[in-house]
Amino acid sequence: MKQLVLGILAHVDAGKTTLSEALLYRTGAIRDLGRVDHKNAHLDTHALERARGITIFSRQARLPLGDTAVTLLDTPGHVDFSAEMERTLQVLDYAVLVISGTDGVQAHTETLWQLLRRYRVPVFVFVTKMDLPGADRAALMADLRAHLSGACVDFTDPDPEQIALCDEAALEQYLDTGALPDETVRALIRSRKLFPCLFGSGLKLTGVDAFLAALERYAAPPEYPAEFGARVFKIMRDAQGNRLTCLKVTGGQLRVRTPLTYFPRGADAPVQEKVNAIRLYSGEKFEPAETVPAGGVCAVQGLTQTYPGQGLGSAAASMPPSLEPVLTYRIGLPPDVDARAFLPHLRQLEEEDPQLHIVWDEALREIHAQLMGTVQIEVLKSLIRERFDVDVQVDSGRILYQETIAAPVEGVGHFEPLRHYAEVHLLLEPAERGTGLTFDTACSEDVLDRNWQRLILTHLAEKCHRGVLTGAPLTDVKITLLAGRAHVKHTEGGDFRQATWRAVRQGLMQAESVLLEPYYAFRIEVPAEQIGRAISDVRLMSGTFSSPETHGDMAVLTGRAPVATMRDYPAEVAAYTRGRGRISCSVAGYDTCHNAQEVIAESGYDPTRDLDNTPDSVFCAHGAGTVIPWDRVRDYMHIDTGFGKAETQMPPPAPRMFRRRFDLDDRELEEILQREFGPIRRAQYAAPVRNAAPGADETERAELFHPRRERVIVDGYNVIFTWDELRALADSGHIDAARERLMDALSNYAAFTRREVVVVFDGYRVPGGQGEKFDRSGLHVVFTRQGETADAYMEKLADEIGKNESVRVVTSDTLIQLTALRAGVLRMSAREFRQELAQVAQQLEAAIRDINGR
Repeated sequence: MKQLVLGILAHVDAGKTTLSEALLYRTGAIRDLGRVDHKNAHLDTHALERARGITIFSRQARLPLGDTAVTLLDTPGHVDFSAEMERTLQVLDYAVLVISGTDGVQAHTETLWQLLRRYRVPVFVFVTKMDLPGADRAALMADLRAHLSGACVDFTDPDPEQIALCDEAALEQYLDTGALPDETVRALIRSRKLFPCLFGSGLKLTGVDAFLAALERYAAPPEYPAEFGARVFKIMRDAQGNRLTCLKVTGGQLRVRTPLTYFPRGADAPVQEKVNAIRLYSGEKFEPAETVPAGGVCAVQGLTQTYPGQGLGSAAASMPPSLEPVLTYRIGLPPDVDARAFLPHLRQLEEEDPQLHIVWDEALREIHAQLMGTVQIEVLKSLIRERFDVDVQVDSGRILYQETIAAPVEGVGHFEPLRHYAEVHLLLEPAERGTGLTFDTACSEDVLDRNWQRLILTHLAEKCHRGVLTGAPLTDVKITLLAGRAHVKHTEGGDFRQATWRAVRQGLMQAESVLLEPYYAFRIEVPAEQIGRAISDVRLMSGTFSSPETHGDMAVLTGRAPVATMRDYPAEVAAYTRGRGRISCSVAGYDTCHNAQEVIAESGYDPTRDLDNTPDSVFCAHGAGTVIPWDRVRDYMHIDTGFGKAETQMPPPAPRMFRRRFDLDDRELEEILQREFGPIRRAQYAAPVRNAAPGADETERAELFHPRRERVIVDGYNVIFTWDELRALADSGHIDAARERLMDALSNYAAFTRREVVVVFDGYRVPGGQGEKFDRSGLHVVFTRQGETADAYMEKLADEIGKNESVRVVTSDTLIQLTALRAGVLRMSAREFRQELAQVAQQLEAAIRDINGR
């Protein structure tokens, strides 16, 4: 038998549960027709649901539909329980969106429509309460097309021409044949190009049979792969306290006693657990099953660490919810209940409701609950009393703020205590509202290995990054890895975690931060004579609204306003309209805070004292780690990405050289160079550089005619990518030409200055590279072998030559400069060396002119 999962969604009080009862009754799944007002609805089984007359927990029921077994998932309609509804969307084949014929499309209805679009769920629309006065089919269809989609088509008596207008291929088929087969219509619905709309009354059972017939005719179960896969959509516990994982099988089949391997939330290693039992629920009742085929929905016992949104098997990717809580409450426990000991009980409720966030404040030893609204907190209190026999109290609640940035900024993080090393440069850019945090890399693998880059992206995603205004979570920011640096021997994974988190924080300290607060999308319906009061109130609440609409003697106002100002307004509407007015609100995401300065001042947050989110970096000085404040990190960083620099280049600074006492004489230096490059051929004469003093001995006279030679070690590729003209050649694909031009310049420099010059090119990534060393026109050239970096070779050579003031290392790589400094040799940046080469070139030209002038 074919399997079909059907979800039913609606704005609160739209008639969703009544329609669910009608569907079950007309298909023979239940014998008696329940009613919400009679508190005997088949799917509202919890005492809280029957007492309040609303659906709080999603329930499933099974009903036959021709040769298809349909699993019906009834979801909450109240905005406070939107997460309970959203998690079922991940497992739906089709959704039934219920619209009230007297209210039309409401604020929360549009939120539901956006979620259905996000999860790509095909939709059937059923407009109920058509038996009540004021229900106008033509006006309702216009409302559906205006607020939901122009592809909404009345299927009471479907017009094939209207259906064909929803898709070009379908229109061509209709124009060719004059008809549209059912297969085409099913395909249009499945691809969300067509949304059938039917009308009736769930309470009076009118239009229900026609709706069931349309489902049977046009709802086609999807094809499933043979490989096992499943999607978890709910965690619950039965009356005995057994943990049950509600899931939909998305491939293959699930059998009892099947071992399943999966990753718990946030875990690095998988666990394997066995399915002990399978239950098929219908309302409160269930029957055991041995096997569930693809497309089936069941509750599984035996899995202890699953969570809503998790994928198993071939559907392993998890899907985070898009709706997040906007309020936080402090949970007050009785004096005889220890908060730390009671916390695990609340964690059970947290895993059952993904929109309930339990937060433990270690400093205050308090428990806080992050929720959607006051109705949800009342339900939470009732559940705690029912489940754990504890009466809790809550405060009035606070708004959950978020933070973002207004302009791009580069963040630098460095972590270099003893025997550790990592440096990270991140670009933080503002993103569109509601996109959250996204991560990317623009770093070349020649700069930082792929495995390190992946590790940095992992560290970015594993932490809730805090803003610097109030310490609120960071959102709507794209973070891109620009550059990074690791050490061959000293870098460990934890080093990049520290450097990455510090880079984010350091960037935020420089950025123009923006405080965000949650907003409600509202729909206010009041008597026409009181619309002025409603408009005035919305303005005072810092809200925005569209032009009021009039429906008979009632006026409707729609718009957006901060949750902080509107959260208590429903009671005020009921009071000044004497019960005639209505207001519906749905969370409409975050936007700029209307009273940011007041909120920031009230929070009293100091970002520099948040030790868990420090913006400072750790550098190495005198063999030990030294903390450098965030505003001075750029002066110490080892990588220059060029971010934010002007196009015009400033003159290079004067060379910075550190001189130490030398321990090697020329003879020992000669031996090292001959070992590396073989016998060194030099000119047999040298011009005197100064006059010998009268009476000088032969050794002193020989030194005058053969002065001490300076050795220069050049980081080849670093120089190429620092000098603009050589970098341009390399970027255009002519790296060989860039090398040749550099070696020509170095040969001229070595010949004129009579200095020993060694240029080192990195062959670390050359597959099968054996390395090469040769002389070229008095220049020593080194290509390192595969697996050996230029950094390592130069470090080794500088260490062997070390502590001799006649040796210089030329590079802009600060890590190599530090190595040279520790070895006691001189250091010079690539730009400083370029300035020296320019001066040498001028001297050479002057010497040539002098020779030609003689």
